[in-house]
Amino acid sequence: MHWYEKLNQYFPVEEMKSKEHMETLLKERSDIYHKDEGPHHVLMYAELDDFVFIDYLFVSKNARGQGLGHQLLDKLKEKGKPIILEVEPVNYQDSDTEKRLRFYKREGFEHARAIGYERRSLATKEINAMEILYWAPEGETEQAVFEAMTKTYDLIHTYKDQQFYGERYQPAEEVLTFDEDRESRNLLRDL
Repeated sequence: MHWYEKLNQYFPVEEMKSKEHMETLLKERSDIYHKDEGPHHVLMYAELDDFVFIDYLFVSKNARGQGLGHQLLDKLKEKGKPIILEVEPVNYQDSDTEKRLRFYKREGFEHARAIGYERRSLATKEINAMEILYWAPEGETEQAVFEAMTKTYDLIHTYKDQQFYGERYQPAEEVLTFDEDRESRNLLRDL
């Protein structure tokens, strides 16, 4: 099965970039956008000077629980840069969302509580809320994570969006918010 088909079957439509978008990123942004593919995984990520952004991480059901996801993340952690990714909020009707969050927590990722992320899907027109997780080897702040997410959004998510989707995604300042009070409210909620 083609790598894009694997991703497309696993990730919700509102999270998926088009095949053309991803192939163009791999070709035109090959200095920063990369694909690591094997028989049981697909990892799409952007590596910039000061951080790594995981766009998609797929491990086939047959290979889950065998350490492949851990190995892929360790390879990225060896770069010594913060790693950032987006995940769906936990949906208790979909056990994969809870398993995914537990996996990243075990791998040392933290929830960026001060960062809000809500984007209107061009495919469904619905607002899609995501949680930002990060791994910070040098104790990088959530403000630094927010700046990296804004950069990723502009360089990767909205790259040639008009060309691929016939319309533009919302600008980063409408999608991403940084609110230290949000962090405090989330911490209180979790107690």
